[in-house]
Amino acid sequence: MQFQDVFCRKEKKYLLTAEQYRHMRDGIMAHDMHPDEFGLHTIASLYYDTPDYQLIRHSLEKPVYKEKLRLRVYGSQVLPDDTAYVEIKKKFKGIVYKRRIAVPLPEAVASLQEGVFHEDHGQIGREINFFLQRYPLSPACWLGYEREAFYSDTENLRITFDENIRFRSDGWDMTLPPTGQRLVQEGLYLMEVKAPFAFPLWLLDIMAECGARNRSFSKYGTAYTEHLHTANPLLVPQTSPIITA
Repeated sequence: MQFQDVFCRKEKKYLLTAEQYRHMRDGIMAHDMHPDEFGLHTIASLYYDTPDYQLIRHSLEKPVYKEKLRLRVYGSQVLPDDTAYVEIKKKFKGIVYKRRIAVPLPEAVASLQEGVFHEDHGQIGREINFFLQRYPLSPACWLGYEREAFYSDTENLRITFDENIRFRSDGWDMTLPPTGQRLVQEGLYLMEVKAPFAFPLWLLDIMAECGARNRSFSKYGTAYTEHLHTANPLLVPQTSPIITA
């Protein structure tokens, strides 16, 4: 699949039981939704925030506009020279905008620590640099999970199922094993439906059949409200805490 660096779409989230997950999965595959080329794969993200968690606290207030910055890698075993993705995720009036650049992991870590990316990364790199200049950022929360994704080219629709969602509040080295404390009850799946326009009627019918209900859910927000908010404020490191080589 071709690398995509800009996304603009609606995103709705649903927490499903195992039975609901099986019903949804069978239903969408019967409507020409295809598994993506990666199958069930591991995703790990490192969220950056201010010492007082300004970004996630603002996000949890459900404002008209909010934004996040994260470093993302793929795979259950990440090597020091693997590709990483630095992403700005914004939400305005219910529409999600995601812009990202793909860079070698060591470069991503060093640039995030230094607060500037090389000008070769174009407009999106400049937007990330502006974000880094606005806030005193440092690693705040690691999140990992296994994802299964389905897509439909004809309806421009993408549906993902996340399981074994976990977090940790230290251990920022992205080459470490993707382990952490469970964030969502075992046996539950987080389904995300992503589309630029209204969801198709057949999908709404399947969700109604199994009782899937849309709900607000943020992985980083849940980690903050249930665990991180009681911890001491973040300390902005003088040197990078992430070892990549």
